[in-house]
Amino acid sequence: MIRIYLTGFMGTGKTTVGELLAENLGCRFVDLDALIVEDAGKSISDIFATLGEERFRDMESAMLHALDQTAALVVATGGGIILRETNRCFMRDTGYVINLAASLETIDARLTGDTSRPLLRGDSRHQRLRALFMQRQHLYDECDFKLETTGKAPMEIVSIILLWLKNRGE
Repeated sequence: MIRIYLTGFMGTGKTTVGELLAENLGCRFVDLDALIVEDAGKSISDIFATLGEERFRDMESAMLHALDQTAALVVATGGGIILRETNRCFMRDTGYVINLAASLETIDARLTGDTSRPLLRGDSRHQRLRALFMQRQHLYDECDFKLETTGKAPMEIVSIILLWLKNRGE
């Protein structure tokens, strides 16, 4: 049974790549953020606004740890899942952690006009983006495989991951 956790900063393509990867592997795709939204009955922005980031992180951790441990899955995580050591350990212990990386400039361009990101709302968006990016980089490095996505089409990224898995006997 294969389990893959896609990590990475917001805007690196975790959901898009995850859906394609799961389809190619013939397994289920799970988007943790979508599960949280469904469970809470409100958007992530609303969760942040009404309950705060800490409560959102609690929900995120609970959802991660509640995933079916007997099923083959590709899991697109939220960009902040790596902030808690318990989450990083859980993912490492139960599957492959693949980090989808992109340059700050690429991420900034991909997120231009995206108003759904609560951590980027208000003035000084670019400075907050840079600060979050720098704060999290070393945590994203705690992975089995890091893949630069800048300039790559989603299917190209999937092909690279499939080759990496094949080389591991999966």
